[in-house]
Amino acid sequence: MKKDIHPKDYRFVIFKDMSNGYTFLSKSTAKTKETVTWEDGNEYPLVKLEISHTSHPFFTGKMKFVDTAGRVDKFKSRYQKHLEKKK
Repeated sequence: MKKDIHPKDYRFVIFKDMSNGYTFLSKSTAKTKETVTWEDGNEYPLVKLEISHTSHPFFTGKMKFVDTAGRVDKFKSRYQKHLEKKK
């Protein structure tokens, strides 16, 4: 195994799932500028997630579309143009 390839600056970080508000505290090297106060009264860096195990369809068993950037609409408009060309 290669030596000295892993980061050494681990710190406690709060991760927040923006789709349902679920938060958890874990160690990470993720860089962030935002901070938030945790349940223990200490302030920690905040990393915002679009999806986590509490909102992912594989773990929840529910099909749920997370469309934060309009990806589904872009796909539908491109596919519609393709269908019109075929006719």
